[in-house]
Amino acid sequence: MKPLGLTILGYPCNQFGKQEPGQRHEILPGIKHVRPGNGFVPNFLMFEKGDVNGKEEQEVFTFLKDSCPPVGDLIGDPARMFWVPMKLTDIKWNFEKFLVGPDGKPVMRWHPSVRVSTVLDDIHKYLLELYMQQTIS
Repeated sequence: MKPLGLTILGYPCNQFGKQEPGQRHEILPGIKHVRPGNGFVPNFLMFEKGDVNGKEEQEVFTFLKDSCPPVGDLIGDPARMFWVPMKLTDIKWNFEKFLVGPDGKPVMRWHPSVRVSTVLDDIHKYLLELYMQQTIS
């Protein structure tokens, strides 16, 4: 969907089950050769590893979480989550997603268990709405 103006950003994080323990120079080779492996190279922008929850969270995630309602009322298993303090608005697990409009305002947020096909459908609907608004204006 890049021709439609969509840009995907990836933010590695080690706060969920310690699943991203690598140093910054190890993350991309780990993706390519281990998980998912088979020579996979992300076709999206990948940022440096950082925190998405807790007192050391990156400001972008404070902004996103403050702008979108939480995706559930449960935090999860604290034994597998590595940050304090824990809040209801926190990102629940790896692969939680946010959609930010061209004006920089967050539009949607998806729980990590939501199927990618649902996320894609929602993005298509949003882009169509944007297109229709621009056509009418």
